[in-house]
Amino acid sequence: MRAAGLFVILFLCSFFSHGKQIEVCGSCPITSISEAIEQAENGDEILVKSGVYKEHGILVDKSVSIRGEGLALIDGEFKETILRIIADRVSVSGLEIINVGQSYTKDFAAILVSDSDEFIIENNVFKQVFFGILIEKSKNGTIRHNKVSSNAVSQSNSGNGIHLWHCSKMQVSHNELTGLRDGIYFEFVKESKVFQNRSFGNLRYGLHFMFSNDNAYYNNVFKNNGAGVAIMFSKFVKMHDNRFEHNWGTASYGLLLKEIYDAEITDNVFEQNTIGISVDGSTRINYTNNTFSRNGWAVTIIGACYENVFSKNNFLNNALDLSYNSKINTNRFENNYWSEYAGYDLDRNGIGDVPYRPVKLFSYIVHNTPETIILLRSMFVDIINFSEKVSPVFTPDNLIDSNPLMKRIND
Repeated sequence: MRAAGLFVILFLCSFFSHGKQIEVCGSCPITSISEAIEQAENGDEILVKSGVYKEHGILVDKSVSIRGEGLALIDGEFKETILRIIADRVSVSGLEIINVGQSYTKDFAAILVSDSDEFIIENNVFKQVFFGILIEKSKNGTIRHNKVSSNAVSQSNSGNGIHLWHCSKMQVSHNELTGLRDGIYFEFVKESKVFQNRSFGNLRYGLHFMFSNDNAYYNNVFKNNGAGVAIMFSKFVKMHDNRFEHNWGTASYGLLLKEIYDAEITDNVFEQNTIGISVDGSTRINYTNNTFSRNGWAVTIIGACYENVFSKNNFLNNALDLSYNSKINTNRFENNYWSEYAGYDLDRNGIGDVPYRPVKLFSYIVHNTPETIILLRSMFVDIINFSEKVSPVFTPDNLIDSNPLMKRIND
């Protein structure tokens, strides 16, 4: 048994050991990446020297490392997918890949990864892409320190920067994504992390989750997108320490939650969005220590949303703090700081002596008739808000923060 175990260890060591290096350049014996892969064996490194390589449809079917020197440039000439990986333990780094083919029927990408395990894509630059990095049915992948950009003008003829489908145990970090349909897209992805990315200036979403459970995203910046982030039909998602900024538009928001369950949303900043968070049909979510600053609406709650807790959040100078379209309320608001709160604290314990009612009748009116927003600062609005506060008719009478804070969190 010991001998057999030793044999297995030696075999694995030989498999993962460093192989030979194959150089690719205009004056080298091997002048194309495709030819280098044909010549390579598992464990080899392909060093692509500085230069321009007009190639596409490159098939990587061996466990090799492809490393560019001086950002060697691969020009796909807008024909198809440029690099297709179907092997395990492949790494791609240091390349500039441009001019991916475009199609209404096929998902062409700068790099397409299919059925791969333990791969790394890092330190690359992708320009004029349809899809940037497209990952299918793969696991244990790392995508980091890449720059992905394009010039998307409509959603129908553009793709996503980093797109994952039916994947698990992935890490997407330190990437920059702009000019795409969605910066990052997850569909049927589980047990994965998205952190320290910058996704800005994209047509639709900075980040888009669909049917993806047990994931976490943190320390990301989502700015100036059609909308910041959409998380849909997922559960057990952790979202913390992100920034959602300047996502403006007639139907735009920092974060959209639709059919989400058992999630944690903590320590995020929502600043200058049309809507900070739009919540639809989502239950058992804890919102803690977030800051909502200078948004149109800080939070809008529509549909069946139950047993959510908003605790220790800052609501600062939003046009409207909360929109709520139902008289039924099983959600709790407690110990939040509201810049609109005009109560007092006679015992000086840091908690207001008068409960705060965050839902104004005017927010209900604007939600149903957006044109009435022009009356926001009028005396008429003050009168109807006061009447709803005295005798709630359209808003839940139990939707109050009984212990509003007198000072903002982390002040």
